[in-house]
Amino acid sequence: MALSEKFKGQTPAWCPGCGNFAILNVLKRTFEAMHLEPHEITIVSGIGQGAKLPHYTRCNTFNGLHGRTLPVATGLTLVNPLTRIIAIAGDGDCYGEGGNHLLHTIRRNPNITLLVHNNQVYGLTKGQASPTSVPALASKIQPFGNPSEPLNPLALAIALDCGFVARGFAGAGGLPHLQKLITMALEHRGFALIDILQNCVSFNKINTFHWYKEHTYFLEEGYDPGDRQAAFARSLEWENGIPLGLFYRREKATVEDRLPRGDRESLTAPPFLSAAAVADELGRFF
Repeated sequence: MALSEKFKGQTPAWCPGCGNFAILNVLKRTFEAMHLEPHEITIVSGIGQGAKLPHYTRCNTFNGLHGRTLPVATGLTLVNPLTRIIAIAGDGDCYGEGGNHLLHTIRRNPNITLLVHNNQVYGLTKGQASPTSVPALASKIQPFGNPSEPLNPLALAIALDCGFVARGFAGAGGLPHLQKLITMALEHRGFALIDILQNCVSFNKINTFHWYKEHTYFLEEGYDPGDRQAAFARSLEWENGIPLGLFYRREKATVEDRLPRGDRESLTAPPFLSAAAVADELGRFF
């Protein structure tokens, strides 16, 4: 089914065959299936190929600094919890420069959905090893391979008791499943992390589309995402098969619940506050 023009933004400038196209289309389909309007969505991103996505989608957007996606998204949800806040980042952007912010965003548990475009390489800056790159990945600045062990973002998030932890795949066979995961994440109240495996046709010749197809599988029917210990154990699987699905989910208080708001649902809701009043309101929070 063709997408409507409702969420159409600028023309994407990604490499032909990039997994980002599939993620963009799935996200738009999710918005339409959930009957959302462009003004009801705010997408925040940093720097990177995946971080260009907000420009290719018609909605509210904020394009910030490398690795600083989550602080901006947290600020937005604090002042306007009535909108859907979606953070877009790449594996380098979020797990590298933004790794410290990821840890503390999980602790605070704001109502944000984070979609990480994980192609296991720095694509925008031409192929350096990222935090999730495998040791065999060689590049111009790592000609003998990647000297660092890859980061496991799902195991990290579950260890920190993140309220929603999932992994999807931006390839044929995985797209309806990815749309279901994004829908569940947007319906979850609190911080939701979806690590999305995708191909980089230009710079990652190891973790290709066909490699992912051969090495991934869906978590079995009947799997219990409420079992944290089991979720952590499954998050460690990689060499003998990479599981896709919702690993862990738990409802818990959000940062919005913990901060006093008085009788206002949103600082942006009428009657609108003056700049001085907004500063005074925020001053009570910190």
